[in-house]
Amino acid sequence: MVSGSQGLSEPRAGCRGEKGFCQKTMHPKNINYQETNMDDERIEERIARKAKNNELPCAVAFDLAQQLNMSPGKMGRQADRMKLRLVKCQLGLFGYLPEKKIVKPADTVAPELEAAIRNAQENDRLPCAAAWQVAEKFKIGKMSVSAACETLGIKIKPCQLGAF
Repeated sequence: MVSGSQGLSEPRAGCRGEKGFCQKTMHPKNINYQETNMDDERIEERIARKAKNNELPCAVAFDLAQQLNMSPGKMGRQADRMKLRLVKCQLGLFGYLPEKKIVKPADTVAPELEAAIRNAQENDRLPCAAAWQVAEKFKIGKMSVSAACETLGIKIKPCQLGAF
């Protein structure tokens, strides 16, 4: 997390999450993703060092985005330009072998969790960032939210990194 006053500003438009998090990005509301001082070549070098076999795991992409003061969407676009495949989605939705998706439907979904998921939907889908927010609110794993969505027949989209 960025500390101090670097990059701090008023909440960005569209940020309406709870507990100080932007619902769209799940990053603190007061962070303004300003252009990093690094040139594109140095940014690519940092990303390339973390990628293995032309793959960049979701969690690593988020960590790098935070370190480089980039939005997750910009990180996803940069990975795409570098021809890197995003893998190991933190919601279990893509990037795993052999079946790509590892999340399985939950046996049951608590009524409170179902209500939170349904209330966070936009256009009959749950944005990835909103799934993260629900996980934070209920203090459960991100994959538990996606498992509940599988049971409820709710698609998670869009991805914060732009993978789906």
